[in-house]
Amino acid sequence: MCGIVGYVGKRNAQDVLLDGLEKLEYRGYDSAGVALTQRDGIRVVKSKGRLSTLRSKLEELALPQSSCGIGHTRWATHGEPSDVNSHPHSTPRVSIVHNGIIENYGALKERLIAKGYTFASETDTEVLVKLIDSCYQGQALQAALAKVRGSYALAVLFKDYPDTIFAVKRESPLIVGWGEGENFVASDIPALLKYTRTVYYIDNIEIDRLTPDSIEFFNIDKEPITRESTTIEWDAEAAEKGGYEHFMMKEIYEQPAAGRDTISPRLKDGQIDLSELALDEEAIRNVHRLYIIGW
Repeated sequence: MCGIVGYVGKRNAQDVLLDGLEKLEYRGYDSAGVALTQRDGIRVVKSKGRLSTLRSKLEELALPQSSCGIGHTRWATHGEPSDVNSHPHSTPRVSIVHNGIIENYGALKERLIAKGYTFASETDTEVLVKLIDSCYQGQALQAALAKVRGSYALAVLFKDYPDTIFAVKRESPLIVGWGEGENFVASDIPALLKYTRTVYYIDNIEIDRLTPDSIEFFNIDKEPITRESTTIEWDAEAAEKGGYEHFMMKEIYEQPAAGRDTISPRLKDGQIDLSELALDEEAIRNVHRLYIIGW
């Protein structure tokens, strides 16, 4: 479970992203990061630890104001909490934040290495951003996602489109928010309530393009589609409960997704893989009892 925020508009994007990530820190707290469009490209700043660590780093850097960016707060699935495993993941021309699991990332990574790509992190997200980069000539997102198995919610920046955010999802929550001269994307409603109550719930395998003045919705074949907006009537506390009356009910209903997110990174090509836990067959055979705590 992680948090995604994206903003494009007239405000300082860094401030909007940090505000939104603070509302989503309950979804992930082992690292955080932002990618901001600058005159010379996309600037990424990220760090292990709570959001306060990222805030301090950004204050020290004092970056030029940006009007477009994406942010992420992470709960580790692939790879331990670290600066290099934190999101966003980037190439010189693409930057993404990602929730979900790319099931076939191992096979994709091998193909990309054969093409000359190198990898610094342990994450499936770095594989995904480099897959998008490898499809850069043409419809990069459509071409890349056609090769991907798994669940995902993505917010994407391209260096060549400095005032545009692309958003796409499959089986992971993602919403788009509308404002006057500004637009938003987030993985949950609380991140947007300070700025807008007009949101669009987007469908699976739908690609949305956000600029300061427009939101466009497309299917995977790049055909325009129509979305109806929804006005959020909940207050901030109710929004954080996801519409449930109590946090306990929200957590109960989130258990299937939480279970899938925990198990999926340990399944590779249909086989159980516990290599990142340093458990070999002998160690597993010597386990005689399991305790499941806090499930």
